[in-house]
Order: sequence, then structure tokens, then C-alpha cells
Amino acid sequence: MIYYRQMEVMFMELRVLEYFLAVAREHSISAAAEFLHLTQPTLSRQLKDLEDEFGKQLFIRGNRKVTLTEDGVYFRKKAEEIVTLAQRTEAEMKNPDQTIAGDIYIGAGETDAVHNLIRVAHQLQKEFGGIHFHITSGDTADLTDRLDKGLFDFCLLLGEIDQSKYEYLSLPYTDTWGILMHKDSPLAEKKAIQARDLWNKPLIISRQILNVPKFMRWFEKPASELNIVATYNLAFNASIMAREHMGYVLTLDKLINTEGTDLCFRPLSPKQTIGMVLVWKKYQPKSKAAEKFIETLSGFCG
Repeated sequence: MIYYRQMEVMFMELRVLEYFLAVAREHSISAAAEFLHLTQPTLSRQLKDLEDEFGKQLFIRGNRKVTLTEDGVYFRKKAEEIVTLAQRTEAEMKNPDQTIAGDIYIGAGETDAVHNLIRVAHQLQKEFGGIHFHITSGDTADLTDRLDKGLFDFCLLLGEIDQSKYEYLSLPYTDTWGILMHKDSPLAEKKAIQARDLWNKPLIISRQILNVPKFMRWFEKPASELNIVATYNLAFNASIMAREHMGYVLTLDKLINTEGTDLCFRPLSPKQTIGMVLVWKKYQPKSKAAEKFIETLSGFCG
């Protein structure tokens, strides 16, 4: 009886979080109330109780629009994580024990190797129609944070990993580092780019790379002495900067298709490559679908 009471309390709290998220999304209590099929006074009371519980103001209630306070913005991120995890858990618990079905959430860094994950995903969906894949791009810090919180089943990461926290499958693929630039750039005439070629050039570098001392040593200079004019998170955005002559983009090969465009890619010299691994949390229970994904990917790589 106590267990079921705890479950009732948990779902009640989740319902309040969903109310909060609806108002944050609609920027209006009346619009959110209509979406949730609640009366406006009922929703307003629930939100006030939530603010009183935390002792924080979460909303700024204007005449025409409701906006989040700084505390509200922080709480929204946490609420989204909690609701997403609860929805995933509920779906997995309702799935019959022997059924290979459900959702698989993967966080992936930008790499051409994602093609291989997609091939495995497609194969599994042909065999088991009830499997659905959700792939999110990001840098290592963001992806592993969400993996640690249980929001991802797997992450595809580049380079070294924390083996004390994660189990992993090394993939037999490597990516090659190089420079993406406009075709009329002076360095476009070279077959490969050396560190000295870039010392006085405007550089556009991934924020993630700035935190990898081993790779930054290739430049033979500290980052503080390089002319870094911009950083990026997604290679597509960096390619626009290169197209607009903002600078030279340090990135991986094959992320941007340069064929038929005004861009070109040149590898670094000496050649710089990076391996990749699929990781998942140690000791975290996996769904039947997630286990089948690892099994199939292992066979695909072998």
C-alpha cells in the first residue's frame, strides 16, 4: 500500500512539472491551461504552490506574456530531464520482457562514422519493427552529461574516454583532421597543411579541441598565441564562416561535402587521426533493444 502511495505522489509531482513546462513553452497561462484541459485558476494555483515549495519565483507574469526568471530557466532544464527520464522508464516498464522493442537514445559527436550506426539501426528496424532511434548531436561534455543522467543509452565519442565510468565498444574507424577553407584561400594550393602554415592565419576551432592538450600540441604553440577568431559547435556553422572568408576551420574530413562548392578540405601534416568508441554507463540496466543494438553493432564491426 505504501508503494502505491509513493507512486501516486511521484506521478502527481511529474504532472506539476509538465504543467510548468507547458507554461514555459506557451509563454501564457491561459494558453497552457487550454492545452492541458485545465481551468486557468487551477493551473495558476499549481504554479504558485510550486514556487512556494522552492521559495523561488519561476515566472515573470506580464500583461501579455509569461517569461521565465533566471531560476525558472534553470528549473526548466532540470524539469525536462526529469520528465524525459520518467517517460522513458514508464515505456520500458510497460514493454513485455521478451519483446525487442522500444526507444534507443544515442548522443553522437560529429563524425562520418554515424553512417555505420545508421546502417545498424536500419537493419534492426527491418528485423524488429518496434525499435525507434533518437540521435542527438553535441560535443563530448554535453553528451556525457546527458549519458550520466540516464537520458541517453549510448554515446558515440571521439578520442579517449573515462574507462572507470563507461563500458565501451571500440569501432574500427578513424577520422582525419584537416582544414576546411575557401577555394581561393592561399593555403588551398597546398596538398597538406603544416602547423606553421596556420600560425598567422585566422583560425576557427571547435570548442572541444581547445580542451585537448595532446592535439593542441600539434600547433607547436599554445592556444593563447594562435589567432583564433571564432569557435564552433557544429561543423555546418563553421563551414558558413569559411565560405564567408572568416578564417580556416579545423575540422574532420567528410563532415562537409565540398564537391561542387566554393570550399575545399586539406589534411594536416603530419597526418592527425582520431578513433571512436561507443560508450554506455557501467552497471546501468539495458533494455532488450539496447542489448540487441550492441550485439548487432559488434558483429557489424567484427
